Amino acid sequence: MITLVNGKRKVKLPDRFLNSLIGIKGFDEKAFIELHNAEEKLTSIRLNPFKKTQLDLEPAENLNWCENAFYLKERPSFTFDPLFHAGCYYVQEAGSMFLSHALKNSVDLSQKLSVLDLCAAPGGKSTLINSLISEESFLVSNEVIKPRAEVLAYNLSKWGTCNTAVTNCDPQVFSKLGSVFDVIVADVPCSGSGLFRKQPEAVNEWSLDNVNLCSTRQKRIVADCLPGLKPGGIFIYSTCSYSKEENEMEVEWMMKEFDLELVQIPLEKTWNIIETGLGYRFYPYLTKSEGFFCSVLKKKGEPELHHRKIKKFAFEEITKKEFEPLKDKIGPKSFHKIFRFQNEFKLVNASLFDFMNSYGTNIYFKKTGTTLGELKHQDLIPHHEFALSIYLNKSVNRIELSKEQAISFLKKENVNVKAGKGIGLMTYKAQGLGWVKVLDNRINNYLPKEFRILSQEEF
Repeated sequence: MITLVNGKRKVKLPDRFLNSLIGIKGFDEKAFIELHNAEEKLTSIRLNPFKKTQLDLEPAENLNWCENAFYLKERPSFTFDPLFHAGCYYVQEAGSMFLSHALKNSVDLSQKLSVLDLCAAPGGKSTLINSLISEESFLVSNEVIKPRAEVLAYNLSKWGTCNTAVTNCDPQVFSKLGSVFDVIVADVPCSGSGLFRKQPEAVNEWSLDNVNLCSTRQKRIVADCLPGLKPGGIFIYSTCSYSKEENEMEVEWMMKEFDLELVQIPLEKTWNIIETGLGYRFYPYLTKSEGFFCSVLKKKGEPELHHRKIKKFAFEEITKKEFEPLKDKIGPKSFHKIFRFQNEFKLVNASLFDFMNSYGTNIYFKKTGTTLGELKHQDLIPHHEFALSIYLNKSVNRIELSKEQAISFLKKENVNVKAGKGIGLMTYKAQGLGWVKVLDNRINNYLPKEFRILSQEEF
């Protein structure tokens, strides 16, 4: 329950909730209650290493457990920052970025890896994983709820790489593939108590019955995905819940039911992350984050040396003749392949291409790699994803905008600029925003309407 006392927010946390946390390592009831009634709000972002540029944001301090991440002095209106739309950074809760430290200390990221982000929307952990893995590796980001899968696909498109795919499948689908993934990350649906400070209205929805319901669902998700993990592979389990039923008790169950063993992750004492013996807990009064739990486990057995033999499926590389209209549009592509799907050209890396040809009959792909566009009369009509890609050739016609012009373009309003006729890429600080076609007396804005700025506020 949320009330106002002398103009200040007062959050009444359920007694059953507080009592359920007593005895858990690191829990301080007084500090916990006080912080949930504090007005302090933290905003943290993580930079896109593939799109380095000077941001129009003021950092406060670096984030300890994640490279290229920091807190902001104040929360701006991200809607009116063109660099946000260009995918130059991702706004992400600080605790969840611990995934970066967990991966760096459990996986050899220099190797060619196959990674599954099982419950991936809206895309924070997926863009983080994509920032860490090698160009030869690939990431499958899954989301079972269709509208959330669309948001996930857009956020990965903004990140600009072509070694990711978005799937819209029940987790059970991945149990039928065999042991194909080197890493599986499962940030599972939970009761959400770790977000009470950020979303105080969720307090009214908390109950022990819901905690138990979530625990049952989490077990099903874990049981469905673990057959897809290779022997010697890493499984990272996380929630934004404080309840031991969804955290340590789940890890105990996993270790009992499956061939998993804990992986110890080194911590700096000053980070104030609580190690419980079965995972890592983040308390807001200690860590400058929301509530978060993470555990890192390894599947017992020797790593597999041989990959599944590739089967020919529906995806075939385009011919040299088909590549001709594309060759001056795409930059270096040492690990990349281009294929045609439903009249669209798509760019993927070799390992993702092989995965698609091996398992495409079992999986529904919402997005694969980077959609380049479609061919009409031997001319490439570029796709919006290609505007956000890091693989654009430098020779592509670019039209640099001021911030005011960039906002107008992102609202799909008229933008008056001087540019040569034909297809052009609108940019802000050299970062792609979308395509236009310059005609004699007007400029056609090709920004998809679903991505336009709808707010009428001033920036």
